[in-house]
Amino acid sequence: MEEENVILVNQYDEQVGTMPKMEAHEKALLHRAFSVFILNRQGEIMLQQRAADKYHSPMLWTNTCCSHQREGETNIEAGKRRLQEEMGFHVALEEAFSFTYKAPFDNGLTEHEFDHVMVGYYDDQPNINSKEVEDWKWMSPKSIRMDMSISPEKYTVWFKIIFQKFHDHFIKE
Repeated sequence: MEEENVILVNQYDEQVGTMPKMEAHEKALLHRAFSVFILNRQGEIMLQQRAADKYHSPMLWTNTCCSHQREGETNIEAGKRRLQEEMGFHVALEEAFSFTYKAPFDNGLTEHEFDHVMVGYYDDQPNINSKEVEDWKWMSPKSIRMDMSISPEKYTVWFKIIFQKFHDHFIKE
């Protein structure tokens, strides 16, 4: 299977090139990414536990799905594609906000992403892809915040960053 390229961008999210995903993470180069948050009618967030075979952050809990846009793909198209690939369902998505972050991993890779955060609504169970997702659950933002403060090691490094921004943007507790 051929490795996917990521879209390299500048601080204004303007494309400046492409590069194989692993190389971009090894060199910590800024690239375009997205994060999807799916909420239900109760205001809970669908979390996924990353599959055990993932090359980084295996078995950690994170937002509903996230990945990288492909060249020529809109943010929304990319979010819908990956939501279907990982969680097995389609919903309308809306881009909520974007920001840049940099997060190093223990394995020498670094996420340096211009992240587009999208939100959608769904009340059923997903049909998870076991190659990508180990497990899933609904959690209230308040429960996530509390659990993250008690057991931060259970969550991906990027989710801890993104959740705070998501919380500040959406949650009125």
